[in-house]
Amino acid sequence: MRLNLDIDVNTHHYIKTSRSENKFGIDLELAEKILKRKFNFVEIKGIHFHLGSQIKEVLPYIEAIKKVKRFCEKTKFHPEILDIGGGFGIPYNIENEIQPIEEFGRKITEELKNFNLKTIILEPGRFIVGNSGVLITKVLYVKKKKTKNFIIVDAGMNDLIRPSLYGSFHLIYPLCLKVGKKIKFDVVGPICETSDYLGKDREFSENIKRGDFLVVMSAGAYGFSMSSNYNTRLRIPEVIVKGKKIKIIRERETFFYLFKPEIFKRKNF
Repeated sequence: MRLNLDIDVNTHHYIKTSRSENKFGIDLELAEKILKRKFNFVEIKGIHFHLGSQIKEVLPYIEAIKKVKRFCEKTKFHPEILDIGGGFGIPYNIENEIQPIEEFGRKITEELKNFNLKTIILEPGRFIVGNSGVLITKVLYVKKKKTKNFIIVDAGMNDLIRPSLYGSFHLIYPLCLKVGKKIKFDVVGPICETSDYLGKDREFSENIKRGDFLVVMSAGAYGFSMSSNYNTRLRIPEVIVKGKKIKIIRERETFFYLFKPEIFKRKNF
């Protein structure tokens, strides 16, 4: 049974999932009524909560576990399973201050002592894969204007929507170092939206040119999984690298793939 514990966390408001105004979970009052009912067709074994995503400190988890404990004491419910969700943050920037995962583990474990649980579940997806993946993109054009400079690349918001959707920050580096004076550019895609960008006001060599490659960091979580065919764009291949070994694990899409699901035939209309 997923509870909405009405706990705020310090993250983007789009990825807060345990405030009372959010759509997720059951409020404690309703959950208490559910537990008082007798069901012939279901047995409630545990409690689940998920506070949000990209959480940088352990305190909200401790507050949530304390609330769950008080709820269980009040209702005399003895859960076998507790799922504390995920949301453990990762550094997207060297300036990000995030508590070490060992600190999360130690304090959460300490708080769960004497709770008599059989199973504890956690969902550390972003923490596992976020910084294990990068997006490599090719420079199509460099545009220098009086008010702003642009590096236009072949990847866009359909490939990595986090900057457009959340205003998220991803470090962007040239694949090969370039000499020359550093100036600021917006790194943008080729899609017909002003929101189609990967990074703003980033410093690159003034000698960056068409054909160079850029690496967008921390693209392993919510990169490909949130990609789309918007603007009739084909999704890119996924490549796994192990040492010096490289293997394609998802092929680049083709236009045949894109239009295959369409079943309209003029002669039958």
